Amino acid sequence: MIGHRVVDARGSFCPGPLMELIAAMKQVAVGDTLELLSSDEGSARDVPEWVQKVGHVMERSERDDARVWHLFVRKAK
Repeated sequence: MIGHRVVDARGSFCPGPLMELIAAMKQVAVGDTLELLSSDEGSARDVPEWVQKVGHVMERSERDDARVWHLFVRKAK
């Protein structure tokens, strides 16, 4: 069964949101999606770079009206 988990890293600054995503990624199954919530501007650049480097899938990223990034990453391996 494919799951979805939210990692709330709002208020954390670089490299905090990415570190929280990496820790959460170790706890989910292949095929699961993590949604990282981040108020740090750098996450919009850092997370896709890390995802590409390690071979997961960056599904999408969007910024809401509260200036929070929602970054959706699917575990691929």
